[in-house]
Amino acid sequence: MTNLFLQAAAGGGIMSFLPFIMILLVMYLFFFRPQMKKQKEEKTFRSEVKKGTRVVTSSGVHGKILEVGETTFTLECENSRLKVEKTSISKELSAQYQASEK
Repeated sequence: MTNLFLQAAAGGGIMSFLPFIMILLVMYLFFFRPQMKKQKEEKTFRSEVKKGTRVVTSSGVHGKILEVGETTFTLECENSRLKVEKTSISKELSAQYQASEK
């Protein structure tokens, strides 16, 4: 009788970890992978930004890019100029970009 219990316990080694492995796989597919893809797209957008592009910063400031530096850009908004980090760009507002999203 005890021999039967020992065989059942020994055979369930990898099978006992299967639910945990499945949970990790689902988390990767639905949480981590889309987030990494979004971060990659934002990084390429920030590196390709150019003069004349209309953007919104993460703080909600709307404006047009006047100058592009290595890590900063100059943003014109309502007759004022702001020097802002490239990492603060949230999205592009140009007509060509908005038309391609639809």
